[in-house]
Amino acid sequence: METLDIKINLDFKQLTSIVRQLNPSEKLKLNQAIWEDKMDIPAEHRKLVLDRMKKSKKNPSRMIPWDKAVKSLKP
Repeated sequence: METLDIKINLDFKQLTSIVRQLNPSEKLKLNQAIWEDKMDIPAEHRKLVLDRMKKSKKNPSRMIPWDKAVKSLKP
């Protein structure tokens, strides 16, 4: 397994520029590595999402189509 231990201060634009230089296989490996990372979702966020899912199942008429929702967000 390859190991790399570096600490470099980059802004997002610089990081993006570096990632664009990777070949497709390397980009795929990087993407997999990023998403394999465990992300802790706060309990209050999980509860909020589960509550909203319950409400939508209980009353589906409160839901609106995605394309209509997106239009309502744009100024």
